[in-house]
Amino acid sequence: MAAFAEQAVAEPPPAQTVGYWAGVWRRLRRDPVAIGAGIVILLLILMAVFAPYVAPADPLRASTLRRLRPIGSPGFPLGSDELGRDMLSRLIFGARLSLFMGITPVILAFFIGSGIGILAGYVGGRTNTLIMRTIDVFYAFPSVLLAVALSGALGAGLGNALVSLTVVFVPQIARVAEAVTTQVRGRDYVEAARASGAGGLTIVWVHVLGNVLGPIFVYATSLISVSMILASGLSFLGLGTRPPDPEWGLMLNTLRTAIYVQPWLAALPGVMIFITSIAFNLLADGLRSAMDVKQ
Repeated sequence: MAAFAEQAVAEPPPAQTVGYWAGVWRRLRRDPVAIGAGIVILLLILMAVFAPYVAPADPLRASTLRRLRPIGSPGFPLGSDELGRDMLSRLIFGARLSLFMGITPVILAFFIGSGIGILAGYVGGRTNTLIMRTIDVFYAFPSVLLAVALSGALGAGLGNALVSLTVVFVPQIARVAEAVTTQVRGRDYVEAARASGAGGLTIVWVHVLGNVLGPIFVYATSLISVSMILASGLSFLGLGTRPPDPEWGLMLNTLRTAIYVQPWLAALPGVMIFITSIAFNLLADGLRSAMDVKQ
C-alpha cells in the first residue's frame, strides 16, 4: 500500500489544474482494456437497474416439474435451478443485490476511511500514532476471517453483512489515505499556504483533498472486486442475503447439490462473480495508470 501511495502522489499537480484531469481522461481513453471493463460494468449496472424489463420471467416463480432444466431448454435459455426457477431471470435480478453488496461497503469505507486517514496524516504526531496503531489491530485478522466473525457476531442479514464488510475495508483505505496525506503535507504548495496564514481546514480543503482523493478513490475501486467476493462468500455461508432473494453467492450455495447433475448450471453464478470482479480489477488498473503523472 505504501508503494502504491508513493507512486500515486509522485509530483502531484495542483488540485485545480484542469489539464491534469484532461490528461487522465485522454490516457484512459487510450486503454482499450480499461474501456472494455468499464463497458462491462456499465452493462451490468444497467441490467440490474432495468431487471424487471430485461428478465424474461419472474425470478421467484418455482415449479418442481421444471427443476434443473439444462442450459438451452425451451423457455429456459440458461436452464432452471433446484426449484424450477428461471436461471437467466435470477442471474439478472441477482446483479442487483450482488452489485449493491459489493459497491456499498466500499463507498461507506471510502468516506469513513478517507476521513480517518487524512486526519491522521495531516495532524501527525500522537494523533497519527494513536489512530494508526488502532488501525493496525484490524490487520491481525485476515479479511475473510474478520468479515465472517463480524457477520456471525452480528447475525445473518443484508444489513449486518454490509456493516461487517465496511469495517473490513475502513482500515485498508485509512492506511492508504494516511500515507498519501503524509506525503502531500510536506509539499511546497502546502508549506506556502501554511506560511501565508491559511487555516488548517482551508489547507486541507483546497490543497490536500484535491491531491489525495484521486489515489484513494483508485485504490477503493480495486477493493470492489474483493468486496463482491467476500459478500458472495457471506451469502454462501448463510450470513448475508436470505432466500428466496436472488443473489449470486446465495445461488452458488443453493445449487451446490446440483453440481453432479448439472455442473454447468451450478457454475453460472460463479461465472458472473468472476466476470464482474475481473472487470472492476481491470478498470482500477486502468485508472491507476491513467492517474500516474509519470505517464
